[in-house]
Amino acid sequence: MKESKKKTIILGIGNPILSDDGVGIHVIEELKKKKFDIPGITVDSAFTGGMNLLDMIVDHDRAILVDAIKRNDKKPGDVGVYPIGEVSAFHTTNPHDLSLPQAIDMAKRLGEKRIPKDIRIVGINLGELPTEFGENLSPEILNSIPKAVKAVEKEIKKDG
Repeated sequence: MKESKKKTIILGIGNPILSDDGVGIHVIEELKKKKFDIPGITVDSAFTGGMNLLDMIVDHDRAILVDAIKRNDKKPGDVGVYPIGEVSAFHTTNPHDLSLPQAIDMAKRLGEKRIPKDIRIVGINLGELPTEFGENLSPEILNSIPKAVKAVEKEIKKDG
């Protein structure tokens, strides 16, 4: 891949000890195995949500967040790319904190100018799969990782 023209952060979000909930972290591990090292692009993991995520994405032109989602109209393991706020990703919302869309809105109202203009979620649908303690992913979610990696790579190519 060519050098990115925009300063981009790719964050895999999740809890690696809550089985399928940690899928975003697993996707980032796969990207790193591919020697995904492009100037202008930061690849990292996040074990947080809301305001803490906002802190991680400021000062970038674009953010690609990889996270588990729940959509009734999709099967477990389906991968999609969504603008922030279009889907309820597990870690962009938090019952004990502001959601990431709420945090962004609040920061903009307070005059924050360093928020990425383009924030997308590469969402891996969990559907009705139960989330249990453990580090292993269910077969449907494990099989979705290559699709999610390709979705991230496709988003990077949209750099322009």
